[in-house]
Amino acid sequence: MLDISFHQAAGLHSFTPQSELRVVAVASQDNAGTGLETLWQICASLQRLGYPVVVLDGTAQETDEYPGLLHLLQQAPWNEGVSLNMGAMASSLAVIPAAKGLQRIGREASRNETAPLHALVPYFRTYGLVVLHAPAATLGSLLTHTATIPLVVMGGGSAGVLTTYKSLKQIAVDTGLPCMVAALLRSASVAERRKTQHALQTLQDCAERHLGGPVRTTTIATQSPQDLQRLALQLLENAGTISESLTALPPCNMTEMQAHFVRSH
Repeated sequence: MLDISFHQAAGLHSFTPQSELRVVAVASQDNAGTGLETLWQICASLQRLGYPVVVLDGTAQETDEYPGLLHLLQQAPWNEGVSLNMGAMASSLAVIPAAKGLQRIGREASRNETAPLHALVPYFRTYGLVVLHAPAATLGSLLTHTATIPLVVMGGGSAGVLTTYKSLKQIAVDTGLPCMVAALLRSASVAERRKTQHALQTLQDCAERHLGGPVRTTTIATQSPQDLQRLALQLLENAGTISESLTALPPCNMTEMQAHFVRSH
C-alpha cells in the first residue's frame, strides 16, 4: 500500500502536514517520450533538495488495476486510512495516474466557479511539491487561480516548434499565464546547439507576434546533472502555492501576455 498521507522523503522534510502546497506544472506532448525521462530526473533532483514530490500524471488513465487520483477523490480526504494500492508502481517517487481525476476537478471547479487545485490540498498536504504533468488543454483548466508558470519541453525540428507554440497558446488563452520553454540538447555538438537556438528564436518570434509577449527559454543538456538541477530550481521559482484557506498566491511577475494574446493563431 502506498499511504497517500506519507512519503519517504516527507519524514526528512517535515513531520507536520502542511496547510499549503507548492504546485509545478509541466505540459505533456503528443510524443510521450519527449522530455519524460527528463521530468523524472528533475523530480529526483527536487527530492534531493529536500522536497517530497508527488507527480499527478494526467497522461495516465486510472483503472481498477492501477488506481489513481480519481479513486482518491472518491474517498474522504481526512480519513487517516486514505491510501492507494499502487502495487509495483510504488517507489521512492510517487507517480499517480490522474487523467480522469484532473478532468473531474476541472469540470467541478468550472461548474461551481471555484479554484480547481484547492481540492488537492487535503489529499497531498504532507508533500512538499505537487507536479502536474498533463496536456496543455488540461493544465489550462486547472491553473486559472494560480501563479504557477508552466514548463513546456520542446521537441526537435519544426514539428517541435509548432507543438510547443500550440501549448503556449492554449495556456495563454485559458489562463493568461506565460510559460517557460526548455529545449533539450542530446549531445554537446556545436551544430545541435546552433540548431536548437535557431528553433527557440523562431518560437520567440511567433510568441511575440501572436501572443503579445516574450517567452522565457532555456537549453538543457540532458547528460548534465548541473543543467538538470538548474532546471529544477527554475521550476521551484516558477511554482505557485495553493492553501486550505485560499487558492493561490496573487499572480506576480506576469508579462503583458495576459491581455495581449491573439486567439486566431
